[in-house]
Amino acid sequence: MKIGFFDSGIGGLTVLREAIRQYPHAQYYYYADTAHVPYGKRSETKIKELVSASVDFLVNLEVDMIVLACNTATSVAVRDLRKKIDIPIVGMEPAVKPATELRSVKKKRIVVAATPTTLSAAKLDTLITDLEAKDRIDLLSLQKLVVFAEQSKFDTNAVRNYLSRKLSFISSKKYGSIVLGCTHFIYYKKLIAELLPPAVTIIDGNAGTVSRMLDLLPQPIPTIKLEVHYYESGEEKTLDKMYTYFNWLENQKK
Repeated sequence: MKIGFFDSGIGGLTVLREAIRQYPHAQYYYYADTAHVPYGKRSETKIKELVSASVDFLVNLEVDMIVLACNTATSVAVRDLRKKIDIPIVGMEPAVKPATELRSVKKKRIVVAATPTTLSAAKLDTLITDLEAKDRIDLLSLQKLVVFAEQSKFDTNAVRNYLSRKLSFISSKKYGSIVLGCTHFIYYKKLIAELLPPAVTIIDGNAGTVSRMLDLLPQPIPTIKLEVHYYESGEEKTLDKMYTYFNWLENQKK
């Protein structure tokens, strides 16, 4: 299997890493549109244009499936892409449903953190409405985390100050969970946990996305060796940068 991954930058590597762990017998092609990151404040028209061009690049590599490892791209462009491309496309959306199903915090409020474009998209509004959760959810933009992640700024004073200020309103008395609705935010999961009350549960959509990907794939063939290719806006790069981010994620578990 040849599986294409797309993100505006390096956020989707958090999804790719989990995909490789669970399905290592495949060829992966990761496309980061670093020339145009971040997408979070761009117009929907421009995002559709950028995503379409990037996905066309992956299609030309003859991939069998595409994973949009980007909440912003999914919220804006996935519907048009599925009409245009005749291969499976797995998208991402903020994990609001799992948050609403947490029994331990059933009556508490939920924070959905994402980029401005994802937060304002009709797709998220429809999701929240369908779950009958509008009266429980507060939206929070953490757009600056995308910039920090792309600059490899993880646990710095600037990052801590930014998150401390943005998360200061979240108390365990009022809030039960926070949904990380951007793959870039996963790099800060441990730090966010340190800054929030212990009783507030942190949820992201990576596991659900990989689970959906696996549902669409055949049983792995053990004799097929893992192969990974990494591209930045159309230019193939070495895997050094990718593994730097993988190592950071691994260190977050310690």
